[in-house]
Amino acid sequence: MKNYKFFFLLPALALGMMTFQACTDLEPEFTDSLLAEGASGTFAGNAGDLLVTAYNDLGAFTDQANIYSLTAHTSDEMIPPTRGTDWGDNGVWRTLHAHTWDASHAFVTNSWNQLNSRVFRCNQVLASTSPAPTAQQAAEAKFLRAFYMYHVMDFWGKVPFRNVGEGVDVNPRVLSRAEAFDFVEQDLLDAMPNLPAGGPGGDATKASKAAANALLARLYLNKGVYLASNPAGPYTFDNADMDKVIAACDAVIAAGYTLDTDYFNIFKTTGVSEKIFTHNGNGGNPENRLRMTLHYDQNPSGWNGFATLADFYAKFENGDQRKGKDGLKNGTEFEGVGYGFLVGQQYKDDGSQVINSRTGLPLAFTPNVPLLGAGTADGIRVIKYHKGNYGNYIFFRLGDVMTMKAEAQLRKGDAAGAKATVDALRAARGAGDIGTLDLNKMYEERGREMYWEGVRRTDQIRFGTWSSTWSDKSVTDPTRVLFPIPQQALDSNPNLRQNDGY
Repeated sequence: MKNYKFFFLLPALALGMMTFQACTDLEPEFTDSLLAEGASGTFAGNAGDLLVTAYNDLGAFTDQANIYSLTAHTSDEMIPPTRGTDWGDNGVWRTLHAHTWDASHAFVTNSWNQLNSRVFRCNQVLASTSPAPTAQQAAEAKFLRAFYMYHVMDFWGKVPFRNVGEGVDVNPRVLSRAEAFDFVEQDLLDAMPNLPAGGPGGDATKASKAAANALLARLYLNKGVYLASNPAGPYTFDNADMDKVIAACDAVIAAGYTLDTDYFNIFKTTGVSEKIFTHNGNGGNPENRLRMTLHYDQNPSGWNGFATLADFYAKFENGDQRKGKDGLKNGTEFEGVGYGFLVGQQYKDDGSQVINSRTGLPLAFTPNVPLLGAGTADGIRVIKYHKGNYGNYIFFRLGDVMTMKAEAQLRKGDAAGAKATVDALRAARGAGDIGTLDLNKMYEERGREMYWEGVRRTDQIRFGTWSSTWSDKSVTDPTRVLFPIPQQALDSNPNLRQNDGY
């Protein structure tokens, strides 16, 4: 059994703690730590100390629940099977996969609270007076605010916003998706001049021009979605916006990042050539990505949770590094757990077979896995951050940037340029020429490069596959492109309106 602690944000922006045990029991404990703010428009806090906290708050993205679960479990790349009574948790995981969540879903509520509290934390940095932020600290805070607000806008299509100086009796105003888009864009543009350049020699755990450009690229790439009159589409991607994506990506590439010819080295401490923006490990680290999928008889002992879908695995060709490799260290020393997709017989560090302690049989992962009633060895497991040598958790990296650039090139009609970009990436990954490139192939290539890194939901929406069906997901309701506003937030802020379909 695993215990979780989550920040819980009241719409009045009171910060409390919620204890979440075994993914089922919710016991909120509220404090008024933010209710003591002054109402002057400034904040008597130390900007440097608050900025450190704002960075540490990125740890929320490394948990397997909440924010990450909304990006991955709702998509076609991951399934959270219930195995006997394991991972049943009153259906909290299954409803995400099946697209049957509602406004009371714990992970939806927790994510809303976590992200909005972090936006407010960045506001505190900018309003601090003891001492006030330096120009670079203010720029870093604006980048982080843009990063957090981007996710609120992406998940819910609207953003409640409160200035530090507003009293708790003032209901937060609500930014529309278009207003939030403009806010995020302006924060990034304002921050850019006072941020360090970035590059593989820089500190990837801190905001940089390269990180800001990577976020701008993602923002502009999805502009057709975010500014659509109907959140469910149809979407129009203007050439001018695609030019902005390409320019932002080129600015990142110009900072000196290079593709790693060993794909899984990217996720190790030794891999630095592609990392643009990462989390430093304070407040959360990538170990959750390891344990959430491994079987409890493997080393390290996992929680025997999540798997990929057989149809998703089938999109990978043999020879593509991204499909995975055996657990060999430096080509000779065996490490037991492999990299990428773990399918078939599993082994210990000494090379002997792992035995499933519940069945007494050799542990062999099978491709097919049902959402309900799964066996302990059903489902292909996925490892990117490997035991013992995983590096910082990655938010932006060069492979992400190159696939964004290629997509933008393709959408504006430059198929030859897009193919060249994709083929350069595939060459580094040990894969062959992509051949004739169209949007469907681009979508699949993006999935191969970025699987289990928290972007699949947004990609599926942009490419128009979100409302299709896949294994154990038959719901095609287009309103599911947005999550519901938590009922607790609606009850306390009359300026909020529920999203369609809830």
